[in-house]
Amino acid sequence: MQHILILGAGLSSSTLIKYLLDHSQENSWHVTLGDINEELALQKIGKHPNGQGIGFDVFDENLLGQLIDAADIVISMLPAKMHFLVAQNCVQSRKHLVTASYVSKEIRGLNEEARKQGVLLLNEMGVDPGLDHMSAMRIIHRIHRLGGKVDVFESNTGGLVAPTYDNNPWRYKFTWNPRNVVLAGQAGARFLHNGKFKYIPYHKLFQRYEIIKILDLGKFEAYPNRDSLTYKEDYQLYDLSTMFRGTIRRAGFCDAWNALVQLGATDDSYRVEFPGEMSYRDFTNSFLAYNIVDPVETKLARYLSLDPNGDIMQKLTWLGMFERRIAGIQDQTPARILQYLLEEKLKLEPTDKDMIVMQHQFEYYLNGKKQRIVSSMAYKGEDAVNTAMSITVGLPVAIATKLLLQKKIKLTGVHIPIHEEIYEPVLDELETLGIRFIEE
Repeated sequence: MQHILILGAGLSSSTLIKYLLDHSQENSWHVTLGDINEELALQKIGKHPNGQGIGFDVFDENLLGQLIDAADIVISMLPAKMHFLVAQNCVQSRKHLVTASYVSKEIRGLNEEARKQGVLLLNEMGVDPGLDHMSAMRIIHRIHRLGGKVDVFESNTGGLVAPTYDNNPWRYKFTWNPRNVVLAGQAGARFLHNGKFKYIPYHKLFQRYEIIKILDLGKFEAYPNRDSLTYKEDYQLYDLSTMFRGTIRRAGFCDAWNALVQLGATDDSYRVEFPGEMSYRDFTNSFLAYNIVDPVETKLARYLSLDPNGDIMQKLTWLGMFERRIAGIQDQTPARILQYLLEEKLKLEPTDKDMIVMQHQFEYYLNGKKQRIVSSMAYKGEDAVNTAMSITVGLPVAIATKLLLQKKIKLTGVHIPIHEEIYEPVLDELETLGIRFIEE
């Protein structure tokens, strides 16, 4: 029997755990799920005969070492900063590791030793990053085999609420870690546009979005995401005029979110030490100039040059930024206080369904002619537990784990899923499960 160790039982792990347990009997697998919350780990495993849930602390070095030594393969669904501890132990124990997170500099530094030990550290195996790499590389490699040269590559992904449940002014609900949403973009973004290098600092990021249309779902906004140029070499795209990776939101979101950024409500660098009990109205007013005559709404609209009766002010009002209700938490950073309010107002209800949307746009030269491909995917979740986010993150990780245990992936060292031996079988199986791209 092969032993699979999963570390982390959070929201994005649900589909992964189910897939491995559902296929455990036919493949002779045993799944051990460790989480800091032992009760959650036990709940996710249930009474499955081939599963075991345990309490786990990644900083317990003895336990970490014992668990990895006893496993045939390790999956880390822990917070990204904890992957390196797991990866080090995997290399020492000669065990493959699969994660859904971006490759860190620390993990990249393990490449040579992992190769020597015959170990694969497979990162970015989720949806974004992950499914975006695989679906893009399938087309890029196809263009290259035909003798074509890619000139423009744009890739955008978003985790949204499905249209039927799109019932608040922001047209958004949390489908993944709320803190990551609140802090999104704070490192700025860089990309290539029409042959020109572009860097967008955080305070301008949500003003620099573009409008895209996806299938029959209407128009969306896409704002720049991180460093788009990181993948030029990985994707074998060397002489592009445009390379852009973005995050997708529904129309109207970016302008309203920009108001929160300009106000200072997303700042995570200091604590708001408010004397006495602070209301959300007090919180908003704390960023504005002293004025005992005008109400907070008027001051904010004037400060941010907003129409007092316009769409952005309506969104902020609905959010509760002007309510006299006592704030849920105090003596925290502005970002934490905002997050607490957002989690209340933008939560995914038990009957809601989410949706993942992804789109790649290619322009390439073939036989002297410029051609274009638009490849789009939209996938809706089943419910508030089996979300599209959980499914599109968990399934690629699970399928890659299966391929490794079946010795169908021969790579060693530190990799992301840009190789045909990874993306072809993963994408083929995902299509049978309803996750497919439509080319236009």
